[in-house]
Amino acid sequence: MALGLLYWALAAGGDVSLFWDTPSVVMVLGGSVAVTIISYRPSDLKGLTKIMMRTLLFKLPTPQQEIERIITYANLARKEGLLALEAKLQEVDDKFFAKGIQLVIDGFSADTVRDIMDLEHSFQQQRHSQGKKMVDTIGTMAPAFGMIGTLVGLVQMLANMSDPSAIGAGMAVALLTTFYGAVVSNVVMTPLSNKLDLRAKEEALLRNLMVEGIVAIQSGEKPQLIKEKLKGFLPPSSREGVAA
Repeated sequence: MALGLLYWALAAGGDVSLFWDTPSVVMVLGGSVAVTIISYRPSDLKGLTKIMMRTLLFKLPTPQQEIERIITYANLARKEGLLALEAKLQEVDDKFFAKGIQLVIDGFSADTVRDIMDLEHSFQQQRHSQGKKMVDTIGTMAPAFGMIGTLVGLVQMLANMSDPSAIGAGMAVALLTTFYGAVVSNVVMTPLSNKLDLRAKEEALLRNLMVEGIVAIQSGEKPQLIKEKLKGFLPPSSREGVAA
């Protein structure tokens, strides 16, 4: 929508082709990506696309859904024992949740389960934080390369002051790199960074909820008690949405 509104504004003001300059695009996009490649390890860069696609396309379950799933597992464990949970693992797509349940099935203590899952969660947050930093780097570098491109264009323009007809066109091209840098940063990268931050917070809430629920299952707590405990992760207005 942002790009569409921008295009409409450009088209309403005249010829849209005036806002395209290939060297300026290469300088802003190529320069920003190149600096990002220099700043991080190849292994970090490989995971950036996966993190971005997961943020934009993958839908997280709601906390209410996670609570209901945990209560289902708690009821099964209470009726048939912890080993009965093994048959349910095939239905679990979330590797974090599946690992926690497997630790319970394997007979680890509640404290050990919590320690292992907290460590897993901590490193997962670190990986997501690294992805956000890379997006922030591109968002920071794009306006900087836009300014560099403007300075380059001004130098080239001033070098041709003997030709007055070229001054206006040269100034327009010089300003386009600043325009591209502002668009890349404010229309694409900054919103994407904000989305990554929001998704990380949502996922952290779910992970903490899972840890508490799985540890409670291992400890043999009553399902009703587990449900009331996990409702503390929800705002009061959402707690009634948890199925009985």
